Amino acid sequence: MSEGSDPPGAPEVRKGQGDVKLTREEFERRFRARFQDPAFDAVRDELAHIVDVAWDGYDHYRKSPRRRKAGPGFADPEYKLPVEWLDTRERILEAEKRQRDTTSPRRILLVAGGARHDQTCPGEMSKTFRLAQLAREVIEREAAVECDFLDLSLLTAQYGRQIFPCKACVSTAMPLCHWPCSCYPNHAMGQVGDWMNELYPRWVAAHGVLIVTPVYWYQAPSVLKLMIDRLVCADGGNPDPTTTQFKDPKRAKAIELAGWHYPRHLAGRAFGVVVHGDAAGTENLRRMLSDWLQDMELVPAGADATLDRYVGYLEPYATSHAALDADEDLQEEVRHVTRSLVATVTAMRDGRFTWPTGGPQQRPK
Repeated sequence: MSEGSDPPGAPEVRKGQGDVKLTREEFERRFRARFQDPAFDAVRDELAHIVDVAWDGYDHYRKSPRRRKAGPGFADPEYKLPVEWLDTRERILEAEKRQRDTTSPRRILLVAGGARHDQTCPGEMSKTFRLAQLAREVIEREAAVECDFLDLSLLTAQYGRQIFPCKACVSTAMPLCHWPCSCYPNHAMGQVGDWMNELYPRWVAAHGVLIVTPVYWYQAPSVLKLMIDRLVCADGGNPDPTTTQFKDPKRAKAIELAGWHYPRHLAGRAFGVVVHGDAAGTENLRRMLSDWLQDMELVPAGADATLDRYVGYLEPYATSHAALDADEDLQEEVRHVTRSLVATVTAMRDGRFTWPTGGPQQRPK
């Protein structure tokens, strides 16, 4: 099949949401909005030139201006893929190698899912961070276990930290959703610096994952949900973008209809979940997170691996840290969830773990 030709029997690709292209004036207005500090007045001539270059990239839609041949291991080794995607893929392959190396330490990815950080607007640390530190202490006491602490509050508190939203390629066709995600960076749109390029290898390197999170309005905090959505490519994502000639929806549809195998890129890792709240929603979020992880064929670390509790139930937010100080039972429960996860990861590595249903099950789609 030649490049640009339609695959035989591919379904119609539906269009009709309207043009999103900006005018030159609107593009410049939005671009310059990030340079409102009067200090930039001293470089206004240089900035004008940068605006011209940025507009040209946007106008000609240079999403991935730097590409190189895919090389061996791809269906079309000559097809040129974005260098950023190839670099992230290489880090994932290295992480997979470490994860499967039986001589390497066991590794647990500890995710703090709260958005609050004491170095930005809230002015106070999050209870999630404190609970995660209790888990971290348990993990780090184990000589043969490493803790990879992922604090998602950095998305609100640290310069340049961002996770862009999922564009839902999977809803067009599963093979259009690449592993790792190829939607970003998009240089034409200024969508660069996506943290997920660093986070995918950290998930892959883990033998176990522990998520500690609060409830925000009956749901996962946006910092956690952004990461969850972008992990959709780990559950059936296409590891070879040359098969779809990068982002050709018709080719992706044809591949899916021919029979897609839905590779589970994170299957077999153990997990635990701790959810806390102040008034409502903990049980629902705990259940949703557990269901999501099991859909990706991660394995719950025993009957005690998931927990939902309230801190300072219906009490003032201003005293919630004091309420956590007093709740020693909750503190010990978090440690217990962590110990269950460590024990499960150890049993898996030592070959002593028994799959609850005899082994991983493929979920038909």
